[in-house]
Amino acid sequence: MKVRLEPYDPEWPQDFEALRTTLAGALGDLAVRIDHIGSTSVPGLGAKDCIDIQVTVASLARRDDITTAFHSIGFAKQPWETDHEPPAWSGDAAQWAKLLFSPPGDERLCNVHVRERGRANQRYALLFRDYLRANDHAARAWFEMKSRLAEQYPDDSATYGYVKDAATDVLMLASERWAEDTGWTP
Repeated sequence: MKVRLEPYDPEWPQDFEALRTTLAGALGDLAVRIDHIGSTSVPGLGAKDCIDIQVTVASLARRDDITTAFHSIGFAKQPWETDHEPPAWSGDAAQWAKLLFSPPGDERLCNVHVRERGRANQRYALLFRDYLRANDHAARAWFEMKSRLAEQYPDDSATYGYVKDAATDVLMLASERWAEDTGWTP
């Protein structure tokens, strides 16, 4: 898959809202909350033109019900069932479990990450978003790093993602300090 970054699109929040409405209708009370996450959720930040969404659920133990709800709107379950675990992590690996869904090929490109409420990965995605929303300098530096990566690996999304994961770990060190200093909570 080609790595192509786009300038910020003011339509991204509306695209998310349309997707959120569809997901909320299908998931009903399975969804505790539905959030716009990732770079497209940060005003002014360029990104790949793919809306990242986090659906928070009470428990991933209801995976069959969750999968059925997604299938009812044509979304396909993807094989990734865990997030990248940061190198400094020393807790239970289950904290990084998730389900991942993608829409039918003719619909708006998005990645829907289903994570359990209170898990490390659910918090991680929200902290990443909120830190970049609150720190213009960090957001600009993040985009510059991703732009250079995309230039170096335009036809290698696997390497792009691998290197970006490591860079995210570094960014998250600063975001954790920011969360502590500001009293941030999800």
